[in-house]
Amino acid sequence: MTAPGPQTAKPVILTGDTPTGQLHLGHYVGSVKRRVQLQDTHECFFILANQHAYTTRAERPEEIRRDCLEIVRDYLAMGIEPTRSTIFLQSEVPAISELTFMFAMLLPFNRVMRNPTLKDEIKVKGLGENYSFGFPLYAVGQVADILSFRAHGVPVGEDQVPHLEMTREVARRFNQIYCGVSDKAEDDDHVKHGGVFPVPRADVGKVGRLVGIDGVNKMSKSLGNAIFITDDLKAIKKKMGQLFTGRQTLTEKGDINNALFQYVRTFIDDPARVAELERKYAEGDNIGDGHIKVEVAEAIDRLLTPMRERRQQYEGNDAAILAILKDGCAKAIEASEKTLALAKDAMKCGFFPREIAYR
Repeated sequence: MTAPGPQTAKPVILTGDTPTGQLHLGHYVGSVKRRVQLQDTHECFFILANQHAYTTRAERPEEIRRDCLEIVRDYLAMGIEPTRSTIFLQSEVPAISELTFMFAMLLPFNRVMRNPTLKDEIKVKGLGENYSFGFPLYAVGQVADILSFRAHGVPVGEDQVPHLEMTREVARRFNQIYCGVSDKAEDDDHVKHGGVFPVPRADVGKVGRLVGIDGVNKMSKSLGNAIFITDDLKAIKKKMGQLFTGRQTLTEKGDINNALFQYVRTFIDDPARVAELERKYAEGDNIGDGHIKVEVAEAIDRLLTPMRERRQQYEGNDAAILAILKDGCAKAIEASEKTLALAKDAMKCGFFPREIAYR
């Protein structure tokens, strides 16, 4: 088999979200902001992993469908442009499911269950032993999501890096077993040596894990500690007011590594002002948490105002959202079918060419 060439002159990235409702600030600073930047330099595929949503919400299909449309509105509001990126639905791209099955043969079950992100989700969601067979399978599905597009990089939050490591393992193993790539080959050289799949790298945003307004846990809709892009200044101030620091007085020396100062460094753009706030807070120089929280809330509102305005253009306009998704799904099918053909050829199980298209 000859070494497959690149799909595009630009390097490819794949990332996305499981539809669980609106996106929030944690999504933006952890991954979406980086996606927006990469639109200029990369071939970008952004997946709505709606099949993965069924692993814990199979009895609520209408909610999952609604959440898919809401996430697209959030993408558009945050700056993702369908003319420069491909936004698509996992359920509409059959190559992903086929590759999921193939990759499941390359991963021992105990390796999947050791995935720390998977273990954390079982704990956080209180699943115990009462999860479907499909729940751990979704970790393999994420591998297929990425490799279906032969992605070179994956913009992710810090908590998703373990998922990507499993993807890297599968890419290496597939290339070694079916393409004859040496196990001594450098990750960046696998395709050059005849491998079907690049070994992708994590692209963690500047803020890998934004703490929620509870000051403890990662920002999450399910934990009720999130600021959403649809929140106005009043709502943002109210939520920021809930952020607990434990500091009691204006003259008490504060910890500039607490949750409040993660927000200061993330959302206040002026480095000199950040440094001033850090100095005064650390020295107990007559500055209160409440003052800083208001200043941060106003900075967040300045960031979110244009997003709220862009999102408003698509409120109630499902037809426009579906048109964007249909176009994106067609592009995703074209790209992933090429990958699947290469993989099946390498595995000696590709017998006939096929074409898939929407009527």
